[in-house]
Amino acid sequence: MDGGLAHPRAVPSAPGMDGVEVPVPQEAELTCGTRIEPGKSYGFFTDTTLCIGCKACEVACKEWNALPADAVGLTGHSYDNTGALGANTWRHVAFVERLPGTPEARGTEMPPFQSNWLMMSDVCKHCDPAPCLEACPTGALFRTEFDTVVVQQDICNGCAYCVPACPFGVVEISTGDGKAHKCTLCYDRLKGGMEPACAKACPTDSIQFGVVEELVERAGRRVEALEAAGQERAYLYGAPGTPGATNGLERLNAFFLLTERPEVYGLPAAPARPAPRARPGILAGLAAVAGLAAAALVLGVGGGGGGRR
Repeated sequence: MDGGLAHPRAVPSAPGMDGVEVPVPQEAELTCGTRIEPGKSYGFFTDTTLCIGCKACEVACKEWNALPADAVGLTGHSYDNTGALGANTWRHVAFVERLPGTPEARGTEMPPFQSNWLMMSDVCKHCDPAPCLEACPTGALFRTEFDTVVVQQDICNGCAYCVPACPFGVVEISTGDGKAHKCTLCYDRLKGGMEPACAKACPTDSIQFGVVEELVERAGRRVEALEAAGQERAYLYGAPGTPGATNGLERLNAFFLLTERPEVYGLPAAPARPAPRARPGILAGLAAVAGLAAAALVLGVGGGGGGRR
């Protein structure tokens, strides 16, 4: 586009031999400055201070993954119409209204940085380690060569063990096919060297895709810049050593920059990985069964002796 109006990431595809446009190898290098290579960890850094609630990420996700529309209409609570992540909604933009003042006396002044609205595009966190993957008994969930977590519907048996294992409530069993579904971090696009659809569609770069280690460094600099500008409440959620990377979760490959408590955005304050609690629970169950069996044996022996008399 002439006139300097083109978005810096709106790069046309390379011309083919006969003047026909063909896909650009490693297109992500042009759209987000990232070369996608197996063996590296890729993810999202979502800066909520840049989110404008346009839902371009939701639309791009549904279009690329051919996900059906759901919850057509508004919830009545805000401008949110999808409500939460689910089997057919792999990106969800939350609208959180923060009104100053009290219910009796509405405030007349609004704070800076998104005024009285908090907006956040939520997604699967592609945890490291991933509780859903650890709970899967069939191997339907696996970690890809890009350090993302994907469900193979042809192997999933619909047991739903992954659903309660996820501390973020991301995975859902579809009522259509009875299988588990969630964000794949556009695994098919990554294999083709393309940036995930949601990040590519984001007009403000609130959703940034790249190598996780590089994103964490970038996010740290963003927090420092916001603090210097007067936003002292900015912090990272899900990066190593921050809230969200707790209780057995070393990091979230899709992490966030927040300015309020995690609960305000619908995120758990201290998510936990269930796997470390499984062994003690199993041992306690086995001990209880053994105790009941011993008690039954004792009672059975005692009862038998009385009958012979």
